[in-house]
Amino acid sequence: MIYVREGNSPMFQPHHQPFNYHARFAPGTPDRAEHLKDGDDFLKDIAAGTLPAVSFYKPAGRYTQHPSYTDLKSGDIHMDEVLKRLRASPQWNDMLIVVTYDENGGYWDHVAPPSGPGWSDRWGPGTRVPTLIISPYAKRGNIDSTAYDTTSILKFITRRFALEPLPGVRARTGDLTASLQ
Repeated sequence: MIYVREGNSPMFQPHHQPFNYHARFAPGTPDRAEHLKDGDDFLKDIAAGTLPAVSFYKPAGRYTQHPSYTDLKSGDIHMDEVLKRLRASPQWNDMLIVVTYDENGGYWDHVAPPSGPGWSDRWGPGTRVPTLIISPYAKRGNIDSTAYDTTSILKFITRRFALEPLPGVRARTGDLTASLQ
């Protein structure tokens, strides 16, 4: 019973797992078995210091802070626990953690998104959402006003590992480096 709120159900939501929609990660494929792990595996890898160079973690539905079926407190407590584990990891000194939201717990922004050439496409940009950069390399107490979107994370990974740029990433969007020392 992973799709219900009763009891200790995680309220798993497969439509919130983007890699489910790529044939490469279809059930029964070697790449799914090797790369798509459960949250418990993520926590074990944190403790063992065996996280891969890039990991994506999406909390189960109960902890996503989405309006109407979760709450902010549960999500905050969960993320605090995960962040404490990451900071205690043997890999902490080489780590960059990006915590971002989509609905921001249902609290919408009061500032209009940027507009004009280079900003607008068929998807947005949309409202601002909070993003936290947590790392020994983060500028302390910094509020970065660079324009980012969720593809900025991918843009950073692409730059960091000298990968071919991905299509669909806005040229004028930052790559998170302005928030790092």
